[in-house]
Amino acid sequence: MSRKPGRRPLLQLWVLLSALLVGAGTAGVFVITRPGQTVARADQQPQTQNALPAPQASTLSSTTPAPPPVSDELPFNAKLSSTNIPTPDGGVRNGGCSGSLVAPQWVVTAGHCFHDVKDVRVSGEPPYTMTVTLGKLKDTDPGGRAATVVEVRQSPTNDLAVVKLDKAIDGIQPLALNTKKPTVGQRLHFIGWGSLSPTVIVQSDHLKRGDFTVAKVTQTTLEMNPVVTRTVENSPCKDDSGGPFFTSDDNRTGTLVAIVNTGPTCPQPGREIVARIDVVADWINKQTGNSSG
Repeated sequence: MSRKPGRRPLLQLWVLLSALLVGAGTAGVFVITRPGQTVARADQQPQTQNALPAPQASTLSSTTPAPPPVSDELPFNAKLSSTNIPTPDGGVRNGGCSGSLVAPQWVVTAGHCFHDVKDVRVSGEPPYTMTVTLGKLKDTDPGGRAATVVEVRQSPTNDLAVVKLDKAIDGIQPLALNTKKPTVGQRLHFIGWGSLSPTVIVQSDHLKRGDFTVAKVTQTTLEMNPVVTRTVENSPCKDDSGGPFFTSDDNRTGTLVAIVNTGPTCPQPGREIVARIDVVADWINKQTGNSSG
């Protein structure tokens, strides 16, 4: 039977149109079997116009929560506390000291705050856990900063130590170190977390404050007189060891001049004996990495 004239050109045109449509609208490859019918290859599937887009990662950026606030007043103060200080009988006891931040990861306190069971001062990893709270005026204040002492370095000059924290403290400007010899009559502020009783030795739940003047300057210490009558609230007692004697123009920043060492049984009258900072300032800077030398 003979084909009708014009049949082949029509079939070729249909194949061409089908190929153009397939290339424009699908991702698969199609084979024309006859006019009006197409079959997809088994290993490739055509895309449809209504296909959903591939899932996209969330475009919402995660935000890091702001650190808790610190006190606007005297934020550099440090409360050092421990619940497992070894005793000679094999037990443990509570205890603590006071101090101040002098570098982002370093606090200055009294050397005797870290000792063995014979009360001999020790360096290196502390023999008990000492937690440090900064940036608070009361235990119940929200915010503040908390850290743990991981290393102790004892001063070779006086009863003073610098202690390294397990983390750098942000949001608090450390105290500067005094480098000049104090003068008689110079007025200094005192703060600490010591006991409010001469007999019941428990750290205060709030920061104590007082004012003193320099009465005498010795080779490594200062003798301090209280500006007003001494009370347990305005002068050092047990657990105030290491508390700063400092100068400040704004009660937020300042200069560390001395730290609590020894004194009369509070609140009895008498002079406080405090360790000078100027005689160990270079040594402190070398320990904390602030030395320019």
